[in-house]
Amino acid sequence: MWPLKHLFKQAVSHGMLRVYDADGELHEFIGIPAEPVVTMRLHDKKLYRSLFLNGKMTLGEAYTDGKLTFEDGSNVHDFLNLFVKNQASVASHPMLKVANRLNRILKPLRQMNPVGKARKNVAHHYDLSARLYELFLDKDQQYSCAYYCTPEDTLEKAQENKKRLLTTKLHLQSGQKVLDIGCGWGGLSLFVAQQADVEVVGVTLSEEQHAIATERAQAMGLADRVQFKLMDYRDLDQQFDRIVSVGMFEHVGVSHYDEFFAKLKSLLTDDGVAVVHAIGRSSPPGTLSPWIHKYIFPGAYSPALSEVFPHVENHRLWVTDLEILRLHYAETLMEWYRRFQENRDEIAEIYDEKFCRMWEFYLLSVETSFRTGTGMVFQMQLTKQVDALPITRRYLLDKVG
Repeated sequence: MWPLKHLFKQAVSHGMLRVYDADGELHEFIGIPAEPVVTMRLHDKKLYRSLFLNGKMTLGEAYTDGKLTFEDGSNVHDFLNLFVKNQASVASHPMLKVANRLNRILKPLRQMNPVGKARKNVAHHYDLSARLYELFLDKDQQYSCAYYCTPEDTLEKAQENKKRLLTTKLHLQSGQKVLDIGCGWGGLSLFVAQQADVEVVGVTLSEEQHAIATERAQAMGLADRVQFKLMDYRDLDQQFDRIVSVGMFEHVGVSHYDEFFAKLKSLLTDDGVAVVHAIGRSSPPGTLSPWIHKYIFPGAYSPALSEVFPHVENHRLWVTDLEILRLHYAETLMEWYRRFQENRDEIAEIYDEKFCRMWEFYLLSVETSFRTGTGMVFQMQLTKQVDALPITRRYLLDKVG
């Protein structure tokens, strides 16, 4: 227990962490102020060493396996918030510095997403049971940050706000061809087709999403104007007047950013408009949690804008609008978590308790990064030509909410 005690002693400068070791002995680590208080119990002595050497990975694994639990009214969300509040102290520990340096070295390898591997990475997460997503997403199954115009907005309303905002930024005109890169279950593509007389092509690498999106288009009578393709966007060879991509850029990988914007530019007509909605970070470039990378989103990464802009500039694209969504995703994730918990018994029947704990840790750890950490979402509007859009933002006003 000694190495772990040393880590916790240095790490906890704010709040109190109470830890019962595998023998039942209580250890307290007290900061200033001594609130909030979080009580943790370790059920396996092997955790002493693994938490010290590889805490970010071990924490998620131990919670998922039930080898690390919380007591006295504490829960994993409380611990994650305490961890973020002490982030500076944690990061200064020599062992954590070594781990972070190693993660930075491995970053390019973890984000290699050639066509074949990209399909496998997508299947890992998005080809899970369709019923799972029905149980915690909104009715339109939008699996990305919603847009809360007021605190009273329901998840359904906030997701409609998001779709309307994106559609407004596309500045649609009748007769245009629209591409949706990473179309998910088809909700945004279908919404776009309902807002204007346009043709839409949605592409996804998920077989499950492709099947559901195609069925939805047919059921809504939009199959003549909305087509979904099971393919990599890099294999497309036609041009579009408008391009939208929501929640897909996070899976591109830093080493593929230049390829992404080169392809986006080639797919866009000369007077076209593209909007990219993606998770990012307000901090300098970093790495994805190794636990999230291994168990939830292999190949993914949330970039700093400083990692994105050089590639946009390299391909001489105009950034005609950039909006940063801050707490919107935290609110979205908490509502997903609430609905997940409401339907936990059914989800456990589909999978098992271990899966439920894994997804609890996933949803709450990401929510924490957006509530009290550096997580954010950005919407970047791009054009080839300086005059492709009105020169003021009035066309965006009063369209959402």
